[in-house]
Amino acid sequence: MVSHLCLFEDTFSDRLLPLSYFRPVYNLKCGILSLKEKVMRAFPQVSLALHCRPYIADYMRVRYPSARVNDLERADYLFVNGRLLIDSEIAKVLSSDSDSECVYMRGGELVAARIHAANLHRAGTLLQGLIPSDAFAGLPKTDVNATLIAYPWELVNQNEPQLEADFAMIAGRRKRRSKKHPRLPGVHVLGQDNVIFEDGASINSGTVVNGEDGPVHIGRNARVFPNAVIIGPVHVGDGAWIKAGAQIYGGTSIGPLCKIGGEVAGSIFQGYANKQHGGFLGHSYIGAWVNLGAGTTTSDLKNNYGPVRVTLGTEQINTGLQFVGLIMGDHSKSAINSMFNTGTVVGVSSNIFGAGFPPKYVPSFSWGAAGETFTTFTVDKAIVVARRVMERRNVQLTAQEEQLFKAIFDFTSAERRRQGMPQ
Repeated sequence: MVSHLCLFEDTFSDRLLPLSYFRPVYNLKCGILSLKEKVMRAFPQVSLALHCRPYIADYMRVRYPSARVNDLERADYLFVNGRLLIDSEIAKVLSSDSDSECVYMRGGELVAARIHAANLHRAGTLLQGLIPSDAFAGLPKTDVNATLIAYPWELVNQNEPQLEADFAMIAGRRKRRSKKHPRLPGVHVLGQDNVIFEDGASINSGTVVNGEDGPVHIGRNARVFPNAVIIGPVHVGDGAWIKAGAQIYGGTSIGPLCKIGGEVAGSIFQGYANKQHGGFLGHSYIGAWVNLGAGTTTSDLKNNYGPVRVTLGTEQINTGLQFVGLIMGDHSKSAINSMFNTGTVVGVSSNIFGAGFPPKYVPSFSWGAAGETFTTFTVDKAIVVARRVMERRNVQLTAQEEQLFKAIFDFTSAERRRQGMPQ
């Protein structure tokens, strides 16, 4: 039985930037839950250790005071890759009663490892950086069938089946508690067995909630304004708002305390993000504390219907997918009527405005109009804006988060120089 578990970040975690600048990869969402929450559902009784990049460690210690961060007890550990999209089959393999040490691989990538306390010295220095796939070389290996998230759009692509899997787990627990579906006047609920309204959720008259094609989960104290249409599978997080007349289509996960309007399809909002007004967002992943101005619209399909290519840093990647929208990092903003081309990536703490399409890759801490050379949004100004935005939601920017801004600003200076941006 697994008693101690360490979630780790490996050397491939950088491919999930810019979404993972402000968080470990296992705190990214897919479905209703984060990757970390899915692992903890599979191993609910373990003593948890969290491994992350060193610059995030102080923030993580404050956020998870009961967990060891970049530190281990002297005990047998199951190490689990933070990019793992866990399912019942791989959970069964990893929870094997075997006492033998073992390294679980998928091709050349490290999925997990069972390590005895006597051999933790193998992991000691590894915890100071990203863990390579050969970290536990010399131990017995076995190949497993597992899903490791490689790029941001894979979270979006996996979101619909993960919504259904997470909903099934939540629905099963509710049935055991014999919780009944509420009757809401003027609310049209289709496929009631596939719809859950959590305690405190407010669903206004004229709303259509359709669970016939996939489940709909509305979180605690969420508010759905009149005449919104929600077609599952969809998750609306705790305290989130769905604005009047919004059209929310399947494959969409809306994190806690987001405010969402207009048309959204097949997209993920990390949390505390705003898209309050009209405009289309499709097959996109939006980081925390993002604000998309009124009329902001994304393309998620090329006119030739071909596969979408995405630029991440200096690398251009053929996703092989027909639908890829916008990937936008935390604390970034778009002005009214902004447009984003298919497969655009915007880093963290950037401000996009002006007519036309911005470049398909916008470095972090960029400020400027589409079609013009961007300037650098200085980190001190970025922190001031972030503090102001967060205080409007009664959230205080911590000293540890300020340090994250400064570290990320330094890490991303090279990509701004490559774009010819003044420093």
